[in-house]
Order: sequence, then structure tokens, then C-alpha cells
Amino acid sequence: MRVPRLVGLMAVDARETARRQGLLLTTPDRPELPLAVVDHVVRQYPRPGAEVPRDSMVYVWFDFGPGEGGGGVHEPRVPRPPRGGLQRELDEPGDPSVALSSP
Repeated sequence: MRVPRLVGLMAVDARETARRQGLLLTTPDRPELPLAVVDHVVRQYPRPGAEVPRDSMVYVWFDFGPGEGGGGVHEPRVPRPPRGGLQRELDEPGDPSVALSSP
């Protein structure tokens, strides 16, 4: 039998798809797989289309591991933005009466 594509499916749908194909589903990053419902599968092994015997184990992951991609945090940015923020753009506040007087 061929392994179905589970990547992109919610956990509940991945479990049902594997069950219908006669495969067992497990996950190394979620010991509570039966409780996972709306998490999406991001990786699987064996890959979709691989030939395996009935009752084979298919491993799925719901989170990317370190260094494996994903959106992640994009900070700090390189090159770093200039320090000072708005203070660089605006004059320092001074005596308000000076700003109101005309030359």
C-alpha cells in the first residue's frame, strides 16, 4: 500500500486518513496525539507515495524542529535599524514660548 500525503492536514484528519489506509499514526513531538485536534502536520515519514505493508507506523510532526524552517522569529534584523527612533527625526522639546514667537 502507498502512504497518503498527511502534511497540511489537521491532526484529527491525519489520524482518520491513516486509519482508513490501514496505517498507524504516531508522533515523536506530541505524546498526547489523541488529544491533538487542530494542529497541522508539517512533516511525515515515510514520505507520501512510499510503499509500506499494512499496519505500518507513519510518523508525523506538528512543529518544525530547530533549524528546520518554519516562520520563526525574524529578529534581530540585519542590518540593525538606527538607534534613537523618533528622537532622531524630531527636535528636542525646548521652551514652548520660543516656538510660538515669530521672527
